[in-house]
Amino acid sequence: MKIILLKDVPNVGQRFDVKDVADGFALNFLIPQKVAEIATEKAIKKIAAAKQVAEAERKIQNDLLAKNLKELSGKTITIITEANEHGHLFKGFHQKEIATAITEQTKLHVPPESIALEKPLKEIGDHKVTVEIADKKATLTVSITSK
Repeated sequence: MKIILLKDVPNVGQRFDVKDVADGFALNFLIPQKVAEIATEKAIKKIAAAKQVAEAERKIQNDLLAKNLKELSGKTITIITEANEHGHLFKGFHQKEIATAITEQTKLHVPPESIALEKPLKEIGDHKVTVEIADKKATLTVSITSK
């Protein structure tokens, strides 16, 4: 059965893909879960238009984020938290916490998945963090201090 995916489905395809799947899989799982619809000519035309709109929105979003990267480059984000006497934090700071701190302090929204961290930040001090969006990079300093 030919279907159009309305959402990303692991091991099947991405949103707006037209796929050929088993009838039972489509009728018993994908369509009732509202992650797919039957691929008729009318539906394919509708999805093609929706795909163009989504691509345009994604391009605008990436352009806006790229502009925000210029403002973010070289800034210092300060995080105040609890640590032991050796300077080790009681919890690590991941991409999500860093993205929240960036938003709170600069009013710029940065998606957590665009923050490149090898491992969570677990010590007091200044840490260089890279933000990558659409082939553009910005480096900022995350300064972690103790209460």
